[in-house]
Amino acid sequence: MTLLRIELVTIGDELLLGYTIDSNAAYIARTLAEIGVQVVRRATVGDDVDAIAAALRDALDRTGAVITTGGLGPTADDRTRTAIASVFGRILRRDDVLVARMEERFRALGRPMPPNNVVQAMVPEGARVLQNRHGTAPGLWLEDARGRWVAVLPGVPREMRGMVNDTLLPILRERAGADGAVVLSRTLRTTGIGESALAELLGPDGGDTVDGVPLAYLPGWAGVDLRLTVRGLPHDQATHTLDHAAAKLYARAGRYIYGEGDADLADVVLALCRARGLHIATAESCTGGMLGARITAIPGSSDVYVGGVVAYDNRIKEQLLDVPAELLRTEGAVSEAVAKRMASGVCARLGTEIGVAITGIAGPGGGTPEKPVGTVWTAVHVDGAAHAVGRRYVGDREEIRQRSAQAALDMIR
Repeated sequence: MTLLRIELVTIGDELLLGYTIDSNAAYIARTLAEIGVQVVRRATVGDDVDAIAAALRDALDRTGAVITTGGLGPTADDRTRTAIASVFGRILRRDDVLVARMEERFRALGRPMPPNNVVQAMVPEGARVLQNRHGTAPGLWLEDARGRWVAVLPGVPREMRGMVNDTLLPILRERAGADGAVVLSRTLRTTGIGESALAELLGPDGGDTVDGVPLAYLPGWAGVDLRLTVRGLPHDQATHTLDHAAAKLYARAGRYIYGEGDADLADVVLALCRARGLHIATAESCTGGMLGARITAIPGSSDVYVGGVVAYDNRIKEQLLDVPAELLRTEGAVSEAVAKRMASGVCARLGTEIGVAITGIAGPGGGTPEKPVGTVWTAVHVDGAAHAVGRRYVGDREEIRQRSAQAALDMIR
């Protein structure tokens, strides 16, 4: 089975300069894969007519199928229409029907349409207008005598997503054919194990494939995601193949897998505690409330999470968490003993079954030869006893704090 192959060209100086993350390309690639359309190349260009035109010509020569986003607004830096028209040798003409629709949209918003919005109704001759029910800029579809085509979408993510689902997908489903071939991925989320150790654990299938299914390792501060991808199979067969490959990964690395897709470890922990009628309190030093923020970012967390203490200063550890001053003096704030007392102390103070504590050195300063930057102790108090783990995390201050909060959630799990 063959897949329809296309290229993406995302347009905007803000993308090249790094001020805006190109979420459009990721959304389009994921969405199109589900209907058997494969994105084979992505390019980003600035708001320059010649650069846009050159990127389009190159893409059309390679695949003959291109989707663009961006550059359809009403201001002088929105130049996609001009570039598209030049590539296809078409003249831009004003579409009065579009003007009327735009004026009606502005009236519905209770204000007149600014005169410069008329430029959004300039359409290359012979182009098909793709209706935008989510904004003012219409999309465009241009095709030449050789069957090569470009679908032009706005760059505003909300408008782009709406147009992909409303307008573009039906067109592409028809062009993709009736064989039902898809590109499907399945992501298993792991934490508490490094990339190389995970590959070794997976054994013979821990290389590039699992029973012929490509496997990618995607490390980050939260852990290592394992992504399986199947291409060119009917949906049901692709799903069955992914299920079989994922089962092998679970069999070997299940203790480290906490969810799939976009699963959040905080959500997983809350569900586990909720099912057992358990409540959590947190005591944080170097993470400064990040663990509590992770938990409370999940809707409904209040039925499990009671609250927390940010004990950044040792006086707070003493006064609110009952950590003895002598222990702080002899062991230091970043130590197994203090972490355990913080976890027990917050349990007693807030009356929960589970207390979790984090104390460490996030840097960039404060480290010593005995306790270098990245040294973190995490403790969980449960069933009347505290358990602690000391680790040395690598990365900058933010990464160390994020890794520490993730590790604390994993200890509860």
